[in-house]
Amino acid sequence: MRLSIAWLFVVLLLAGCGSDTRSLRVTATAYTSSPAETQGDPTLAAWGDRLQPGMKAVAVSRDLLEEGLGRGTEIEIEGLDGRYVVLDKMHRRWTRKIDIYMGNDRGAARAWGRRQVEIRWDEDD
Repeated sequence: MRLSIAWLFVVLLLAGCGSDTRSLRVTATAYTSSPAETQGDPTLAAWGDRLQPGMKAVAVSRDLLEEGLGRGTEIEIEGLDGRYVVLDKMHRRWTRKIDIYMGNDRGAARAWGRRQVEIRWDEDD
């Protein structure tokens, strides 16, 4: 009986750890709420979310939506601390790319430049 309870505990514990972490190498650039970098309202993201300086948000190329990076997905970006939330979509011409939101800090966006980074996310986010 004790062995059955122990096995049940192990199975339940493993079932709770079921999220698969995915990773992908992408091109990462940065953008700001500058009218020159956006269409229309520079604080309005593609799904209707309002972007504010200090938010850890990213836009993703539309092919990444099919990889599971939909609105609200939290990702980790190589070289940056914390988790970033997918809140915006990029133009259809871009593939395998993310754009990191830098608020109004154009200097930080320029300093970031264009990099190849690995991103990670939990598949069930």
